[in-house]
Amino acid sequence: MDSTQQLVLIAPVLLFSMVAHEYAHGYAAFKQGDMTAYQLGRLTWNPLKHIDPFMTIILPVMLALIGAPIFGGAKPVPVNPRNYRHYRRGDIIVSLAGVATNVLIALLIVPLIVGVGLLGQYLPSLIRPLGVLQQMLAAGIFINLILAAFNLIPIPPLDGSHVFKYLLPPKWSLQYQRLGGVGLLLLFAVLSFARPLVNIWLAPAYILRALAEQFYFPYMLPNPFA
Repeated sequence: MDSTQQLVLIAPVLLFSMVAHEYAHGYAAFKQGDMTAYQLGRLTWNPLKHIDPFMTIILPVMLALIGAPIFGGAKPVPVNPRNYRHYRRGDIIVSLAGVATNVLIALLIVPLIVGVGLLGQYLPSLIRPLGVLQQMLAAGIFINLILAAFNLIPIPPLDGSHVFKYLLPPKWSLQYQRLGGVGLLLLFAVLSFARPLVNIWLAPAYILRALAEQFYFPYMLPNPFA
């Protein structure tokens, strides 16, 4: 499929997955005793509340235009860890909530693809639109697995750093957290010059996608873009 078709398939799923990721952070923080996201109106599924002009739009487009590794993100949900009932446990739970949500979405999509395939067998007249839906859902599996793996990279301020910092001695942890000020630059450098390491880190996402494909492949309808 061409780039326009890819954009049509990927954009809605990516947007939903990013919103779900941020909502999960805010909801987990709320359950841990922090009402910051709720009070600021960020505990919502409204995508407009989670779009950051620079990180969501300008940065990915700019990187695409110059042929650089493309990455971006939604507007981070504001949380105040000092409000958590248990600081360390709350910080870890809130940080991993987004990742867990993306993995859960990927898992739930698998039976959806199967269901859409079975529906297409009973309603041949809808095979084409249902085939488009299946392709979108299949892309959603990969998108959510990649989002989960990517956010676990232990580079501040990514989610993985909020867990990794507790594995370090206190003095090292403090210095490590200060990397958040140059986190985006460091992340860009890693994506640009350490791609083999990034590929190894993301390998579980590719493996899980392959396992999912083996399960739902017999139920796939004809690809309308083929």
